[in-house]
Amino acid sequence: MIRCIDVRKVYRQGNNEIIALDGVSLDIAKGEFAVIMGPSGSGKSTLLHLIGGLDRPTSGELLVDQRLVGQMADDQVTLFRRTRIGFIFQFFNLLPTLSALENVTLPFVLDGRSKEQAEQRAKILLDRVGLENRKDHLPEEMSGGEIQRIAVARALAFDPPILLADEPTGNLDSKTGESILSLLRDINREAASTIVMVTHSQEAARYGNRTIFFRDGKVERQST
Repeated sequence: MIRCIDVRKVYRQGNNEIIALDGVSLDIAKGEFAVIMGPSGSGKSTLLHLIGGLDRPTSGELLVDQRLVGQMADDQVTLFRRTRIGFIFQFFNLLPTLSALENVTLPFVLDGRSKEQAEQRAKILLDRVGLENRKDHLPEEMSGGEIQRIAVARALAFDPPILLADEPTGNLDSKTGESILSLLRDINREAASTIVMVTHSQEAARYGNRTIFFRDGKVERQST
């Protein structure tokens, strides 16, 4: 499902080079719940951005769902990202002036669906994450856990085979975080979605079936 072959990512600041990823080779299988851990600056979020097509590798090959995302044209990457990958972020990234239903409806509207089709699908997704009864509420009227569930529902818009989660429980208390992690584990098991999650939390890592430890832009070790 995801294959990295000697992937490097180098950023330039003036005359300086910052090596974010330094020859990463890694396979993540279809249906796996992989957890990436490591200290700040170890390259874990950079890898997530490359997998999601938000950035491109400097060298090496990165295959995602059998596509070389680093070599795709911008419009191809945009379509690939919209239909094949779901993103879940630490800071939720919901639009504060839109209701829960409107936030989840937005991807379908941008895809050209009718309002009726978009709302029907959004209601199904909100029900899936246990929030259909909160569909008319604004983000400011909901708890952090509810907001993150809305974000998960939005990420599932097109039934993507891959979900990328960047510190999805980083802004939540431990009990609420556990409910989000349980939801992700259920999605992984029921829909056979491949999940790649970046986290600093050992407790969160327990929800995955493999943990990959990064240090200094390289894979340091792995555990199952």
